[in-house]
Amino acid sequence: MKKILIIDGHPNEDSLCFSLAEAYLRGSKTQNAEVEKLRIADLNFNPNLRYGYQKRTVLEEDLLKAYELLKWADHLVWVYPVWWGGLPAITKGFIDRLFLPGLTYKPIPNTYKHEKLLKGKTARIITTLDQPGWYYRLMSNAPSEHQLKGSLKLCGVAPIKVNYIGIVKTSTEIMRKKWIDNIENLGRKLL
Repeated sequence: MKKILIIDGHPNEDSLCFSLAEAYLRGSKTQNAEVEKLRIADLNFNPNLRYGYQKRTVLEEDLLKAYELLKWADHLVWVYPVWWGGLPAITKGFIDRLFLPGLTYKPIPNTYKHEKLLKGKTARIITTLDQPGWYYRLMSNAPSEHQLKGSLKLCGVAPIKVNYIGIVKTSTEIMRKKWIDNIENLGRKLL
């Protein structure tokens, strides 16, 4: 049975991202998958990696629970909006605080190499935009995608597939319903 962790990186539960995460959840539950959903905005943690890697900050209880879910899952589904070309601050802070040496990757002493501690996991990124996905890739070089993919790949997650949803700001209810239905269908396929 496939174990799926859906990570909602939008701070607002009245968002399209929230609806997309719920749609993926509904779809995947029809396939008898084990599914957990994590809303980053609901976690109690400081998103600031205050000391960088010089000194380890103790992980809050919610981050420890999130880490256990991360280890448990076979497939990670990240849902977030693109803001100013990148990830929302709370999502970036979640990655900064949780994707740490010894947890998701392990540096090999005296080299630039590292052991990938999340090897064997796959991922899907579902991100909303206020521009067409092709334009985001072509004109901006898709910085949020590269940032998240780079972090996940460094830890061994592969393959990673991406879905762009947009243009959100000019979308109609009919378009949003179609996007939600498409993501629910992805969940049914467990992709």
